[in-house]
Amino acid sequence: MNIDKSQDRSEILATRLRQARELAGLSQGQVAKLLSMHRPTISQIEAGQRKVSAEELLRFSDLYDASPDYLLGRTPTTLEADDPRVRFAARELNKLKPEALEGLLKIIASFQEPSSGNKDSK
Repeated sequence: MNIDKSQDRSEILATRLRQARELAGLSQGQVAKLLSMHRPTISQIEAGQRKVSAEELLRFSDLYDASPDYLLGRTPTTLEADDPRVRFAARELNKLKPEALEGLLKIIASFQEPSSGNKDSK
């Protein structure tokens, strides 16, 4: 029973490390070089076949600019400002022309639920 929880956490960590690497636009080889590791080690970690030490977790966290809690799957279901996906989206939005950004913001607003905190909707 504890094994299942440990496996779930390992899978979450492996998935989030892979996602963070991809969002950072880095290859496994580049990450390995930046962290002074071997590329197969990065592959094993991302496949959930190798455990990550606390020191390694902090190094990944620093490299991807993501909190250890995010990488470990300990964050709420909503995204925090320091989530690497939010940072990636912000970088991409920054590339848009003002009129395109306004149009996209209207589309995003249409996806929000009326009870999402908008005081004017009451």
